[in-house]
Amino acid sequence: MSEVQAEKKVEKEEEKKVAKGGELLFCGSTCWDLVGRRKGTLEGNLVSPTRLRPLVGIDIRFVASGCAVSVQKGQLGHGDKIQRDRPTVVSELSKYKITKAGAGRSHTVVVTEDGHSLAFGWNKHGQLGSGSARNEIEASPVRCLVSEVKSTACGADFTVWLSSVEGASILTAGLPQYGQLGHGTDNEYNTKDSSVRLAYEAQPRPRAIASLAGETIVKVACGTNHTVAVDSKGYVYTWGFGGYGRLGHREQKDEWAPRRVDIFQRQNVLPADSVISAGSVNSSCTAGGGQLYMWGKLKNNGDDWMYPKPLLDLSGWNLRCMDSGNMHHFVGADSSCISWGHAQYGELGYGPNGQKSSAMPKKVEILEGHACYEVGIRYVACGYGHSMVIVDRTNVGDRLDQLDIHDGKASGEVNEEPQNKAPVSTKKSAAKASDKSKKRKKSKSSSESEEEEEEENSDDVSDDSEEEANGEMNHKKRSGGKGSGSGRGKGANSVSEDGKGTRRGRGRPPSANKSSQPTQGKTGKRGRPRKS
Repeated sequence: MSEVQAEKKVEKEEEKKVAKGGELLFCGSTCWDLVGRRKGTLEGNLVSPTRLRPLVGIDIRFVASGCAVSVQKGQLGHGDKIQRDRPTVVSELSKYKITKAGAGRSHTVVVTEDGHSLAFGWNKHGQLGSGSARNEIEASPVRCLVSEVKSTACGADFTVWLSSVEGASILTAGLPQYGQLGHGTDNEYNTKDSSVRLAYEAQPRPRAIASLAGETIVKVACGTNHTVAVDSKGYVYTWGFGGYGRLGHREQKDEWAPRRVDIFQRQNVLPADSVISAGSVNSSCTAGGGQLYMWGKLKNNGDDWMYPKPLLDLSGWNLRCMDSGNMHHFVGADSSCISWGHAQYGELGYGPNGQKSSAMPKKVEILEGHACYEVGIRYVACGYGHSMVIVDRTNVGDRLDQLDIHDGKASGEVNEEPQNKAPVSTKKSAAKASDKSKKRKKSKSSSESEEEEEEENSDDVSDDSEEEANGEMNHKKRSGGKGSGSGRGKGANSVSEDGKGTRRGRGRPPSANKSSQPTQGKTGKRGRPRKS
């Protein structure tokens, strides 16, 4: 099959997925001010898939979710920083027909039917692709400097576009700190000649990845600081932050340019209807026969999967779509919905009587049979502390009416710029606050500008939200204010939560971890979801 034929086949498969809309269901936390924080009671968690009142009866064809916790930086596109708890139409996009979308930490990118792209939200690193990072926040949609766009995906502070332009099928813009832009450099420089403080030159203009100029990229997914892509031949490429083995190269070094994953070659290339996904600290895809492979950090404890391994619990299932959040996963397979992973807010959708987390894939029983057997679950999306799934109304009858409906708060009932609320730590003495402020200044890095703006409210942020914010545990805070272990000079050894050295940066292979190759844990057949 030629590359052109393969590309057309992929496009047809994508068209089938969005040809007809369905009902959007939501599960997880709706307390955006408190999600990811240790303190404060969480009310209103939707532990079962729930319909959203403003979207009842509306055909939804595509859904995307970002990794933001609670900070509003214009990523909703309404021209303000007001938090909204109800789905609200973006008025400035009403004149366009939007076909695809992507969401990052605090920015959103959409693709129109005529191949243009618009973006809004935080733009300090140029992740909106508008050609300028002069305005740190773009609260209203601005035009991205790309054309003939087919799809888009967003990491925390960077954006990837897929284009039909020959020789430029994939373009990137934003923060290059870990090599996630794929241009062979992290654009690191010293802020001053006499200073050791480092910064990373923003890339506000979308730029084609030169090393992939001879390939046609047809699929892409972004984690917090890494990228996964598939070309028309079925080869898989990964690049960016390498911690926990999320790049699948049997090592943890950062990759500044696309590197082919050696397992998916020869007889095991990805078929045209394959599914790929990138979580905060892991990656996954379906290969020959529909077998799901995963790699990276999959559990809070246990060994990391340093290279792709088959998840035998889902062998035999026809996976139609998949997405991963911080540490949880949602899959549409046949006419069922399956989820698993570490969860805190009901994002797995198991219901009030079900377990909160699950190490093994389990059916979301309330959704069993809700989807048409011919079409299946149309699309899923996982964000921080929540999941969304689109189900087909065909042959469902009145079963959707049995699900709860969530109203949410009107925009007037929520606070503007909730990130400016007085933090709990203000009750402490002025002396302690002053000492903590000094420590913060010492430990700050210009690359972590998100933390600079949220530092005053970070006292009650949980470990999980730190991992989501950085795609890695916050090494500085765990090492007494030392460098973040991003490999300056000779390369600093950073220590992860499980005590393993990551030794990332500068493209050097880790020496401390050579003696311990993590092995795949026993997957067993017990608890495997069975087909109806």
